[in-house]
Amino acid sequence: MAKRLQYRRLLFLAVLLGAAFAGLGYRLVDLQVLRHEELRLKAAQNTQREIFREPRRGDVLDAKGNLLATSVFVKTVCADPVLVGNRQADVAHVLAPLLQMSESDLGQRLLPRRRQNGTGETATNRYVVLKRKVPVETWEKIQAGMSRLSFGVNEKGLRPSQRLFFRDLRAKAVFADPVDDQQRVYPNQSLAAHVLGFVGMDEREVGGTHVLETSGKEGIEFSLNSKLSGVRGWRVTEKDRRGRELVALRDQDVEPRDGLNVVLTLDSVVQHLVESALAEAMERHTPLSISGIVVRPRTGEILALATLPDFDPNTPGSATPDMRRNRVIADVMEPGSTFKIVVVSGALNDRAVTLADAFDCEHGHFAYAGRVLHDHESYGVLSVQNIITKSSNIGAAKIGIRLGQNRLYDYIREYGFGDRTGIQLPGEVGGILHPTKEWTKVSIAQIPMGHGVAVTRLQMMMAMCAIANRGVLMRPLLMDRFEDREGRVVQKFYPQAVRQILSEPAAKLMVAALKTVVSPDGTAPKAALEHYSVAGKTGTAQKAGAGGYLPGKYVSSFMGFFPAENPELCISIVMDEPKQGYYGGQIAAPVFKQIAERAANYLNIRPDLIDNEPDASNSIATAPDRRPVKSVSARTLTNP
Repeated sequence: MAKRLQYRRLLFLAVLLGAAFAGLGYRLVDLQVLRHEELRLKAAQNTQREIFREPRRGDVLDAKGNLLATSVFVKTVCADPVLVGNRQADVAHVLAPLLQMSESDLGQRLLPRRRQNGTGETATNRYVVLKRKVPVETWEKIQAGMSRLSFGVNEKGLRPSQRLFFRDLRAKAVFADPVDDQQRVYPNQSLAAHVLGFVGMDEREVGGTHVLETSGKEGIEFSLNSKLSGVRGWRVTEKDRRGRELVALRDQDVEPRDGLNVVLTLDSVVQHLVESALAEAMERHTPLSISGIVVRPRTGEILALATLPDFDPNTPGSATPDMRRNRVIADVMEPGSTFKIVVVSGALNDRAVTLADAFDCEHGHFAYAGRVLHDHESYGVLSVQNIITKSSNIGAAKIGIRLGQNRLYDYIREYGFGDRTGIQLPGEVGGILHPTKEWTKVSIAQIPMGHGVAVTRLQMMMAMCAIANRGVLMRPLLMDRFEDREGRVVQKFYPQAVRQILSEPAAKLMVAALKTVVSPDGTAPKAALEHYSVAGKTGTAQKAGAGGYLPGKYVSSFMGFFPAENPELCISIVMDEPKQGYYGGQIAAPVFKQIAERAANYLNIRPDLIDNEPDASNSIATAPDRRPVKSVSARTLTNP
């Protein structure tokens, strides 16, 4: 009986041990086989850390190498409220003046806060961001201030645990995020703001982690964001239980590739000259907006592009969307009399007229297709050259009628109207140009005087540059090259001809006519320069609204180039709804002259007028035999 009881006990113990070993075996299989991948990932998360390494955003420079936009590394200042304990007021008193924040706000951020984590356990926050974009110099002052922090107690008499608390408070309670951030800096504030644009912060998910990255929002910062941004690097490493990196166990370490530097064709000095002159004109005439462009006609290089009102890209949030809009490429307008260069040059190119041909300007009133066209003066018979000199609407209309609507439309398209110019900036529009089948009977008379079409200020500028460049239309060139951090050229951009619109003789005839505009008999004597011959055209266009043309609201402009026979610079000035005058020759031409004189002196442009010799080209020229037009595009002009 006793032996049977012992056997039962042994059997029970054996079964119990077998069950225990079976359970342990199952547990081992579960951990090592069934849940191996899950637990491996959890272990890696506890000991492994992946750090993304942001590349330095490339600089933007002008043609002379002056910085227009750059990036500096900054810190994200954080705190551990647990280590701060009940000393929020002391810490806030040190940090507030350095972070430029209120002590009360900082004190609230430093308070420990309890929350439930994903497993339902209660945890205290140990990471709070106090301020981002803190300069490195400020962070160094914060570290020095925290190390000298005094709490008004005799720490030598405290218990070891209390002394350890104060030591950790000074050394670890306030820290910087290990991943440096960047701050975009525009050293010249609002200079060339509409060209440069600005940046913002976007959140992206990379490898399951949400990261903040700098990205361009407008201007060059936006259109060249991929080039400027560079390529992110990363580091995969091990850490100990205190969160410190174990360098010996670093698994991957990929260096970031910095963004490329962008060198523009802009010249900071010329840009400043333009913006200063625009600001003075803005104060005198208080227009809604004013813009200025400076271009080298032979290459299409843009030396300056500005519009007011402007903004500071360092603080874009303080500007309205209207202030940030680049009106030079994003706004359209009826060009007015500046558009006469299109119809007259086309007629000269087709030999439909010569500069000496005469047209009756009807003493200021011309009835056509049920409409009466007007001139600002009562002109009688004018030559084609004098139609440009006096800016006769009726004369331009009659030249357009002689040229014919199909040829007029062809030339408008050849000059690039109705299409984007291709400038490397976002937001450009192509303007408004209706096909001939949608023209009314009076369109052939209105369009030559700049009504019934809508253009951008840059389109009109490039059309004038084509005449200055012997009839060749150039694509506007804003970028000169990309460089790496060592200054090596990665990509170079060259001038690009779009097509030849006019024969060279026809272009020369247009230059001769445009030179008379700045003569005492022309509409813009205030644009004349003392040492340089100038060719240009005025424009005064009444603004169109929902119910027709708006009384008292005008867009006034002047575009010109110099020296006229061998142009170095072409300058455009446009004002929207100016006050105290509205004729382009009266208010825009003086701004052109101011910029031209200062830019010529700075760029050391050689004068072509000596001792104020009279300009023989003011006399009416006759059209030479037309030479063949050399086309550089698939679309060409043919003789009628």
